[in-house]
Amino acid sequence: MTNDTPNPTTPVSNTNLDPDLGNKFNPKKITNILIALAAIVLTVSLFFALRTPNNTSSLAAQAEVATPLEVALTNGKPTLMEFYADWCTSCQAMAGDLAELKEEYKENLNFVMLNVDNGKWLPEMVTYKVDGIPLFVFLDQQGQAIAQSLGEQPRSILTAQLDALVTAQPLPETNPVGRTSELETALETAPVTKPVTKPQKVIDPRTHGS
Repeated sequence: MTNDTPNPTTPVSNTNLDPDLGNKFNPKKITNILIALAAIVLTVSLFFALRTPNNTSSLAAQAEVATPLEVALTNGKPTLMEFYADWCTSCQAMAGDLAELKEEYKENLNFVMLNVDNGKWLPEMVTYKVDGIPLFVFLDQQGQAIAQSLGEQPRSILTAQLDALVTAQPLPETNPVGRTSELETALETAPVTKPVTKPQKVIDPRTHGS
């Protein structure tokens, strides 16, 4: 007599399984998702990195678009003149705030940047007695210096100073000295040129009338 009862050890196929079940766990799709997430994270990181202008390159970039001194002295707008250097840590610390303030006030003010490592600006360094940086010189519409501020300054003070400069009001907080970078100025290291004196010709009185 034949036993038609299925053997429990014999595998029975399940015809109710979803045929797309294997596709839902495709390793290739998971890999693509992970790559996309990594790309998003990298993009966000680069965005915030580029929005932090506190390095040497940001100083150089600001200097490239700064108003030339000769233009600032003749275009009838007040001017903020900054003496700086790429190695100046205080200058770097203020670069981010200054970049934003320059964008905000660019229609009403000139922003001049003079690199103290460039011997071209030695006459200006002498004129404004630069012995530390950053040194900010505030010029009125006629190009005349009306105040100076030495050292690293809070953004709130800079904003108040620029507002006063635009409206021709007395500038606040221009005397206190903030954190500065020491400067061995070209005034101290420049060679002193002694005037050349020509030897005087001695005339023998006995030659007169000869």
